[in-house]
Amino acid sequence: MRREDRQFQRRRAELVDELRRKGIGDETVLAAIGRVSRHLFLEPALHARAYRDEALPIGLGQTISQPFTVAFQTALLAPVSGERILEIGTGSGYQASVLCELGVRVFTIERHLPLYERARYLLGELGYRVVTRHGDGTQGWAAVAPFDGIIVTAAAKTVPQILLGQLRRPSDDRPGGRMVIPVGGSFGQTMTVLTCTGAESYHVRETETFSFVPLVST
Repeated sequence: MRREDRQFQRRRAELVDELRRKGIGDETVLAAIGRVSRHLFLEPALHARAYRDEALPIGLGQTISQPFTVAFQTALLAPVSGERILEIGTGSGYQASVLCELGVRVFTIERHLPLYERARYLLGELGYRVVTRHGDGTQGWAAVAPFDGIIVTAAAKTVPQILLGQLRRPSDDRPGGRMVIPVGGSFGQTMTVLTCTGAESYHVRETETFSFVPLVST
């Protein structure tokens, strides 16, 4: 193993320990984060900061989310291996890679073409099998719905009803699909979990406050 690889491996382990101290208790999620090389999703000038618990710029006014936020959202989503998960806002591709490490089938949409092209190439180079699409994430992906889970990585002023309609309905042996989304205005959003309980009915759970870039329709 090269010295640089050992250095980043140590930093990933330290990041996982930090997230655990900050309250992330899902060891499966922590292990997934510990396997993903976050520095590869950033410009070389930012590699030294890749394993700090902070959001970092990726261009076009967008950021790679703070690792705590990624871990928190992923733990709320509680993905199970084999499930179909839709991500709204591919960004750098980091969140999608964490989901892949959990064994789910990831579908992801990005509206910024340069980010879409960069993430699509990088995810492929790293061996992550992700179905990508350039388009308006606020409309979801009806052609391949329903989904077991939807994770939204941008702030919505209100919950998009069209996304809720693409969650899998509950059956006799399985609960319905769930969506994790930050909801609120520019001064902070409440991370919200909505679980489909029937035709057009949902259980809503509100958790912590975060700050995301806005969810924008193209």
